Amino acid sequence: MIDAHLHLDQYVRVDEQIKRWQEAGITGVVAVSTDLRSSHRTLELKQRFPSFVYAAIGFHPERPMPNAADWNEWTSLIKQARPLLSAIGEVGLPYYSAEAAAQLPRYCDLLAQIAAIAVDVSLPLVLHAVYDRAETALAIVQQAGVRHAHFHWLKASAKTVQRIVRCGYYISVTPEVCYRERDQALLSLIPLEQLLLETDGPWPFAGPFHGKPTTPLFLFDSVRTVAAHYGEGSERVKTVITANTKRLYGSLSL
Repeated sequence: MIDAHLHLDQYVRVDEQIKRWQEAGITGVVAVSTDLRSSHRTLELKQRFPSFVYAAIGFHPERPMPNAADWNEWTSLIKQARPLLSAIGEVGLPYYSAEAAAQLPRYCDLLAQIAAIAVDVSLPLVLHAVYDRAETALAIVQQAGVRHAHFHWLKASAKTVQRIVRCGYYISVTPEVCYRERDQALLSLIPLEQLLLETDGPWPFAGPFHGKPTTPLFLFDSVRTVAAHYGEGSERVKTVITANTKRLYGSLSL
């Protein structure tokens, strides 16, 4: 299994963690970034664990807009580190941060610029865009001509989800799918061939995961729930979703 969305740079004792994950059957993680410093850290982890880390660099939209210096360095970094990259992300539009949401037009412009870069360097986008922001983000990436995108931990109307699916983009669910009806209902709108599984670790979860540190090992619980929903065996679901993840994020680059 591959965790399709993880903040690896926020974990401590990474060597020990990865060793434990691999021993349990996790074969890789898509490591996303939140700002310039995080992007550099993610690339360092990619170089340390080249056969395990799918590296994505970006600016998280719930955080302040990047200043000019950071933006210029980040765009240069994409060109310099292109052979190491599997995606651009995590990027998108703010919803939860009132301060960021108040500047939504600026974030829309930023996403449009980032989407154009993704097209130029032929990399998929990892998108944070929830509720009504999902529809706006979808319009922006379509306008930019983005062919490959991943809407992570999606929360959106059925109509918007169906539009995302028709575009051929991917959608992921988190361990919440094991205990929230909203996430289970979302599965009904997503073909198995466009589904990814993520943890968004180290973000914590409730339900059966309450009080437990989030790790990619939670994916095995998600697989059982997803398999039951689709009426498939867990092994087939693991095979299909792993293939989906590799198809989107490509072979590990170095």
